[in-house]
Amino acid sequence: MRLAITTWNGRISPVFDVAKRLLLVDLDRGAELSRHEVPLEDAEVATRASHVLSLGVDMLICGAISRPLEQILASAGVNVVARTCGLVEEVLRAFTSGQLTEQAFLMPGCCRRRRFRGRRARRGAHRQTTEGDLT
Repeated sequence: MRLAITTWNGRISPVFDVAKRLLLVDLDRGAELSRHEVPLEDAEVATRASHVLSLGVDMLICGAISRPLEQILASAGVNVVARTCGLVEEVLRAFTSGQLTEQAFLMPGCCRRRRFRGRRARRGAHRQTTEGDLT
């Protein structure tokens, strides 16, 4: 599985649409195989989505994300875990240990996460509570 996390100064970048760096982590059954950072330069929605897809990303963990960009990624099969904040290493540890559902990583002011499930996403069906939703 290839996980992508937006980064800014060691933290999850607050807005994916304008994030400048993406940490790519290859995982196998929760164990990290490799990681590297790539730049994200174009803020245009279709180009940014195309770039992420070209990297072979299976799951994206990010802060806020525009609905059009999230929908493009989700319809292409990328699981988007939006409205996440915190230190990148803590979020990564929480994800690999199945603990990313904790409220501690939810952006302030957000009471729910938005998450698409690939092609089956449809209006209203993507909103779920954080409990048991992300692993």
